[in-house]
Amino acid sequence: MSSATPVTEPIVFRWHQAEITAIAPVTPQVTSFRLRSELAQSYRAGQHVDVRLTAEDGYQAQRSYSIASAPDGSGTLELMVEALPNGEVSGWFSEAAEIGDRVELRGPIGGSFSWDGPDGGPLLLGAGGSGVVPLLAMLRRRAQVAPEIPAALIYSARTRAEAIALPELERLAGDGSGFSLHLNTTRDAGGRRIDAALVAGALARIGRPGKVFLCGSNRFVGAASDLILAAGVPAGVIRTERFGS
Repeated sequence: MSSATPVTEPIVFRWHQAEITAIAPVTPQVTSFRLRSELAQSYRAGQHVDVRLTAEDGYQAQRSYSIASAPDGSGTLELMVEALPNGEVSGWFSEAAEIGDRVELRGPIGGSFSWDGPDGGPLLLGAGGSGVVPLLAMLRRRAQVAPEIPAALIYSARTRAEAIALPELERLAGDGSGFSLHLNTTRDAGGRRIDAALVAGALARIGRPGKVFLCGSNRFVGAASDLILAAGVPAGVIRTERFGS
């Protein structure tokens, strides 16, 4: 008589406990949270996780956040949470979360929107606002394992003060490894939106890209995709992640 083999739920579908181990400001509206979790052992740069909070009365709230860190063997991962008006999850993180608190994570999610050194390049990255977070993870991974791969980041933010991880990005752009940062701001004096000249400048630094990753609002990703296609980049190498309106 045979017995049934137990079915193990894939790790990506299970909820895992995570403990907050560090909290640090990133911009006036964005805070970094380092969490210790089993999921830190099995993700790729660019992926995201679902975060679930459960109140004492059983009420649950859930939201997806891109992972900002690159895999580093520390057993932790980093999320960067933007405080949003009336945000249930972001509000808890920005107003109440403390080191030692626990949340639940599920993932990693987004296999097609991810990158590691063996995937090659050159890399053309485009971000609008908080869409820079998964691309930051890719750049951190590049610095770890493949700094020889040319890379360029087109980053559109409202102001320099709101640009996430700008000091780190500027440091990476100045280390001589072949990464260039193309920052444009839309609300600073003299600011502008992404345009053909910005795309051309990025492509001039890296040549023909082998991988393109774009993340941001629907409006930003749509505009960036059109400009990059118009510059002659094949549609097949472009991967996008969109949020909001």
